[in-house]
Amino acid sequence: MGSGRRRMSPAFVSAPARARRARRPCRLGIRRTDLALQCALLASDRRSRRRRQASPRAPLHTNHAVLRMGDYLLICRAPSDPRASRLFTDLRARASAEGYVVTPINAHAWLGVRGPCPPKRVDIGGWVLIGDVFDRRSPRLPYVDPQDQWAFERKLVARVWGRYAGVLFGPKDQPAAFIRDPSGALECVAWTHCGLTVACSAADDWLVRCLRPRWRIDYARVAEALHSLVAGTGALLLDGPHALEPGTVQPTPLTVPPIAVWTPRQIAMQSLDPPPAAQAEVSIRSAVDEAVSRLSNLAGPLAAEVSGGLDSSIVAAALAKVALEPVSLWINAYGATPESDERSYVEILGDALGFKPYCTPHAVGPLTSDWLTALAGGFRPGLNALDHPQNLRWASLLHDHGAKAVMTGKGGDSILFQAATTDVFTDQWLAHGWRALAWPDLTELAAANELSVWSMVRTARRYEPGKPDPLLRDHPILAPLDRQPPPHPWLRDLEGFGPAKCFHIAGVADSISHHNPSSLTQAVDVRHPLCAQPVVEACLALPTAQLSVGGRDRGLARRAFRNRLPTAIVDRRTKGEMTRIYGRMVSENLDTLRPWLADGRLASCGIIDRERVLTELSPEVLIWRGQHAAVLTAAAFEGWVRLWERRLT
Repeated sequence: MGSGRRRMSPAFVSAPARARRARRPCRLGIRRTDLALQCALLASDRRSRRRRQASPRAPLHTNHAVLRMGDYLLICRAPSDPRASRLFTDLRARASAEGYVVTPINAHAWLGVRGPCPPKRVDIGGWVLIGDVFDRRSPRLPYVDPQDQWAFERKLVARVWGRYAGVLFGPKDQPAAFIRDPSGALECVAWTHCGLTVACSAADDWLVRCLRPRWRIDYARVAEALHSLVAGTGALLLDGPHALEPGTVQPTPLTVPPIAVWTPRQIAMQSLDPPPAAQAEVSIRSAVDEAVSRLSNLAGPLAAEVSGGLDSSIVAAALAKVALEPVSLWINAYGATPESDERSYVEILGDALGFKPYCTPHAVGPLTSDWLTALAGGFRPGLNALDHPQNLRWASLLHDHGAKAVMTGKGGDSILFQAATTDVFTDQWLAHGWRALAWPDLTELAAANELSVWSMVRTARRYEPGKPDPLLRDHPILAPLDRQPPPHPWLRDLEGFGPAKCFHIAGVADSISHHNPSSLTQAVDVRHPLCAQPVVEACLALPTAQLSVGGRDRGLARRAFRNRLPTAIVDRRTKGEMTRIYGRMVSENLDTLRPWLADGRLASCGIIDRERVLTELSPEVLIWRGQHAAVLTAAAFEGWVRLWERRLT
């Protein structure tokens, strides 16, 4: 789907004049550190095993910005406001000086984009969509109430997919609403200031300093987010700007409650009436092909990450089948330990698909306070940027090979559903009662979890629907919360689902964090097809018993792609490990981490316990306790708080 104005069929467009109409609100769910620290944490008690990598040290840079490959900045001004008009003009000049390509949208709004692959503009039914927008191959338009004010938007997010945000203009060229696509691939943060309405994907330091908004850090929310295992989306840790949840419309004024036009729960309802097994295989295979095809055919020479695991192998097989242009570089990072070196599997995959991988050691380097702060420049803590040395190494390597984009297999653990635990049987029990004992994969699942069938029955019978796992991080350095944090917006009202499906939806929510900025996304366009809307919807629409067919993690995905992949990869029972390498990242940098946390702002605010930091951050305790991810997460939050306190002072 190219840029320019799109025409929609009469059945899709709800009213010819709706684009210019004022809008009113209705009253009515490892391969790198970011995976290890976020999405894989959701499976930490689900017997998952992490991939481990290690290697030579790389130089670190502290003056980089944490940006995506392409970012946008939208500024709208109120009419007949001289002050807003002057600021509107001044910001346009400053944005141009900062590298944005600025174009007018109308007399009262301009759009700036930047990056080697800057977001495109696509107009659909009055909406100005910013980013990559694709037509769905086989859309399933939802039933909508003809009186629903947002019926068009509900059909829009079913009719197209991609990586986009958007704005709808009303009378006098004023923004009437904003939208963010269900995948959450492009951030959308909006606020008002002195007659201006601002929406953007990146927290540019120059913009914050120019406007000096009256924002404040919400320290209670910081504490809650530090405890949460699903923190890639949700409310910002700042009071003032409004972050759109994926799949929502935010009417103006921004104080009006947002409208959810897409939620995982809506799609997961289809799993209560599952399709036949063969149809489920076709569904997941065609969804992966669609996502890989569209994303691979965007502009720029493409590289692909191949770890040797199932997820990146599925993406590689789809690339070999559907990509119009050949992949210019197949890249693998290997570690120094046997469990982190998967080159043998990568070579098997390359022989099967006809490519020769470029294998490079996984880079490591010392943690410094400078780069912990530099990684914190986004609207959210830089959890996706903690594998900084490796990100820099790959950014340099991809640049040297002329690649402008890289395709990954991230998100597969969550979306394709790795958590084949006893909770899957509980889902079956809730749906079928004692008939669940006739489930063909019952004994396989019990054996995989080293449990008896009757132990699983006992667990299932004791489950209380409507009380899912709160998914909170537990570590001695974290100060106790006064109350349990509210659940993520996508994890509410899940009483109709069992624990495995609730966990699946939590993984979908957490997978959005893979799109967050890092030093790698600054250099190349990082594309995650397994986190794309077609794949997410195809998997959400299936029960966990189908997704883990055979009692295997990602069992359905294994069956769906068996004919494209080597048997050694499809039937592989082991998973690469990274635990020791990230444990080493913590233990070898205690001289930096201990004062960074013990003498930092989180300790001063009582969010972490200073005395426990001093006792817990020792080599002996770390060897015994582990939980290195919680320490690195706290370090990232500390950097974020320090940077934003300076920005807002």
